[in-house]
Amino acid sequence: MVAESRTGRRPRVVIVGAGFAGYECARTLAKKARGAAEIVLVNPNDYFLYLPLLPEVSAGILEPRRVSVSLTGTLPGVRLVLGQVGGVDLKGRRVEYTDPEGRTGSLGYDRLVLTVGSVNKLLPIPGVAEHAHGFRGMPEALYLRDHMTRQIELAGAAEDPAERAVRTTFVVVGAGYTGTEVAAHGVTFTRSLARHNAGLRGEPQPRWILLDLADRVLPELDERLSRTAHRVLTKRGVEIRTKTSVKEATSDGVLLDDGTSVDTRSLIWCVGVRPDPLVESLGLPTERGRLCVDEFLTVPGHPEVLACGDAAAVPDLTRPGQMTPMTAQHAQRQGKVAAHNVAASYGQGEPRAYKHHDLGFMVDLGGVQAAANPLHIPLSGPVANAVTRGYHLMAMPGNRVRVAADWLLDAALPRQGVQLGLVRSWSVPLDTAAPELARIPADGRAGERTTAHDTPEEPRKAEGS
Repeated sequence: MVAESRTGRRPRVVIVGAGFAGYECARTLAKKARGAAEIVLVNPNDYFLYLPLLPEVSAGILEPRRVSVSLTGTLPGVRLVLGQVGGVDLKGRRVEYTDPEGRTGSLGYDRLVLTVGSVNKLLPIPGVAEHAHGFRGMPEALYLRDHMTRQIELAGAAEDPAERAVRTTFVVVGAGYTGTEVAAHGVTFTRSLARHNAGLRGEPQPRWILLDLADRVLPELDERLSRTAHRVLTKRGVEIRTKTSVKEATSDGVLLDDGTSVDTRSLIWCVGVRPDPLVESLGLPTERGRLCVDEFLTVPGHPEVLACGDAAAVPDLTRPGQMTPMTAQHAQRQGKVAAHNVAASYGQGEPRAYKHHDLGFMVDLGGVQAAANPLHIPLSGPVANAVTRGYHLMAMPGNRVRVAADWLLDAALPRQGVQLGLVRSWSVPLDTAAPELARIPADGRAGERTTAHDTPEEPRKAEGS
């Protein structure tokens, strides 16, 4: 990679977001640049979250740090800027951000890679935004683990049978990957807690209900995998209601669109995701809310800007006329291609179009159960579980030994049913532009904002940019 001759300095590449696409882009670009470019990664947290294992965090199998991979520890040569990006000045080539202490700052760039990911998908259903909680970030997973533990403990202390029934009823909306895994792990976790609670001995098992408007669970997967998941969940006692959704949510429960009322204190929203709101604020063409890009991941009209992952509408060259799905498999590979094309824009190699055939999918159903189709070979049971866990260990950029150790300990020891109460309900609202951050109260100094401008070196200032 070569520097721009008009400035005599290293070019600056700013990557916004450290999800699968952003992390892989930063890692690949750092190897290609070898110090010839300044690579800056802007992210609200100092870790890469391995999202597929988040349901195991909420179920007490894995500790939070196991699925949180240090950015500074695994991305040598990449400068980390902690901050939530709130805007992009495309003409001035700057990004504006707010750091964890509330200070605003800005970064100039020569190349920009937008990998801001996605947030919880909202539907215009009364009460859902107020009473449901999503599952997109670590705060929500920690809240759910505490919440499930707390509800079981409160149920055990309650003398009213009706209250015990309400507190031990859990409703999951959305039977895709996330909702299915949350229900599969959640029912196992809460029943383990109930078995060890003296106040719940002889009482009915915790009740779990999984809802979806589709006619089967995992509607995006092969029917054989769907049947496997349905069989495992049903055997564990999960009530699966297809072609059904929530009509209204209140603090006392939910009303379903079939007229059924379910009393519950737990509404878990897993209906899907939508691109980060930053995409809409750019004022650029979008498709289904995702930023339009060409097959080289470049934003039309802005050759210095690339986008990939959930935030980008990437043409699927394997299925003409369609976009690539919003999956980690595509995001990770798009990140690599984006890094390659940034390097190519400076003369290192040729631009590469993104093209990838799905290698299959896998769903962890807890215990020794899973449903998977690696290379489109359908598997189920312990074999699928071994393949699924092996894939996760291979795909994780760090913490592999710690994750494997937690799995071994979980197989040998009972779960720890402890709720720390550090993440409260109001701090993880469903309607949020930053599910990776827990909301915190203003401390009286919130209005005193310090502006910390971070600009490229003097040659750029001299050019008036």
